[in-house]
Amino acid sequence: RKVSLATLSFQGHAMYWWTSLEKERRINHEPPIQYWNELRSALRKRHIPPYYDQELMDKLQRLKQGSSSVEEYRQSMELLMMRVGIMEEERTTISRFQSGLNLEIKDKVELLPYRDLNELVQIFSRVEHQLKRKSFRKDSTPSYSKSFKKEGHSSLPYPKEEKEKEKEKRKKKNLSKHLSKILSQVKSSEKLLYIPFLWRGVL
Repeated sequence: RKVSLATLSFQGHAMYWWTSLEKERRINHEPPIQYWNELRSALRKRHIPPYYDQELMDKLQRLKQGSSSVEEYRQSMELLMMRVGIMEEERTTISRFQSGLNLEIKDKVELLPYRDLNELVQIFSRVEHQLKRKSFRKDSTPSYSKSFKKEGHSSLPYPKEEKEKEKEKRKKKNLSKHLSKILSQVKSSEKLLYIPFLWRGVL
């Protein structure tokens, strides 16, 4: 029934191909196509080149997680497996899945127990979310020391130039205090005539 319904929807070149195939099978005394798998095989033979399956297999073998999430990577792997038509034991699929994961995720859960592929994917997904949260917190934390160094300053609270300026200010302040003290002494002894000489001697 599926075959008859599918062939009724054929149009144009597809209908011409189907009519020619039926005629060819009658000439070769072959039974008509009645089952879905037979129609599917005939369609693949007509439209898919012989090297297509090998290309899909190579793509599956080279598949890596890369920038995809764990779940996206798993879906890509399962889609390729379905297109190639691979039927394998779950432990083989698990090994295939793990081999393409990013190392920073795979190393975190390499020794953790799991029952099947679904549970393993859930574990890897949780680890992936944890790593993303840690990375976000690290990037969002301000780093004053790094920005200070990028601007050409040292890691000390004050650059060397600032320390020199502070030292000079303290020196002038001390000098001013010293002069004020001398001036007060001179005034008290009423020796104002000697002030210019005292200033010149100190400076």
